[in-house]
Amino acid sequence: MTIPSRQHPPVPLVFTDEVATALAAGDPVVALESNVITHGLPYPDNAATARKVEDAVRAGGAVPATIGIDDGRVLVGMTDGDIERFASTPGIPKVSSRDLAAVLASGGTGATTVASSLVAAELAGIPFFSSAGIGGVHRGAETTMDISSDLVQFTRSRVAVVCAGAKKILDLGLTMEFLETHCVPVIAHGCDDFPAFYCRSSGLRAPQRLDDPALIARAVETHWALGNPGGVLITSPTRPEDAIDEDDVEAAIADALRGAAADGVRGGAVTKYVMRAVDRATEGRSARANTAVLVHTAQIGGTLAAAHAQLRREVNQ
Repeated sequence: MTIPSRQHPPVPLVFTDEVATALAAGDPVVALESNVITHGLPYPDNAATARKVEDAVRAGGAVPATIGIDDGRVLVGMTDGDIERFASTPGIPKVSSRDLAAVLASGGTGATTVASSLVAAELAGIPFFSSAGIGGVHRGAETTMDISSDLVQFTRSRVAVVCAGAKKILDLGLTMEFLETHCVPVIAHGCDDFPAFYCRSSGLRAPQRLDDPALIARAVETHWALGNPGGVLITSPTRPEDAIDEDDVEAAIADALRGAAADGVRGGAVTKYVMRAVDRATEGRSARANTAVLVHTAQIGGTLAAAHAQLRREVNQ
């Protein structure tokens, strides 16, 4: 008796010409999230920042592929018109990996997070993704169980993630413990420590440091050659001139968390509350630093993706 295999409807992927051409040629491509467009700066600053981030990927030697969900399709790369539309349209929802199936099946539109961008990048055959900062284990997670889906997705998607660490409002010690427990490699680039978004250091030492892009590319490929199902986390700190003093940020975070508790703010709303409070406390410096981190990390991502593409060409010759 032959049991018929299950047939799944294909996930509709729509590539820009630039991204499709690069992937067909084996040229480096870096995936980017669209959540920073819709849930970051106000319009038109959000659109301008998205273009700066894409230009930074190109400056690093790769092609940018900003990921979005539009009419039940996954956009792999956004045109200038797409960026403008996402930036100027209010109410576009955030779509994480948990939400992807329902949004795609219902023909919805949404902005991708780190986690959902990784799902899309792997489907599209893009091995590198860049983000300013990843999610992590939240402070108080021992009672709330508030742990970002980003961390879980790192164990599932074969995509290398380039970032400036995680936001200092998180419990970075527990975040590192989670990554270690789930065997997610953490490689520091340009610094011995695990960075904290717009702070150059979290005070925590990274388990590995590799500064040579060619070595990082080899480590990524070796990780997958060993049969591991997930990705590699590569951290690179923001530039010294763009960084904010970690003591100033920590004091502002402590005040903001007390304010959130007093105001009854809970769950996912805490992050936005605290980030806005930190921006007020730093007189706007944190918002400017946020943009600088996005751009700098994107250029590093482009450089590392280019080294990885070169390695694959050499192996396949």
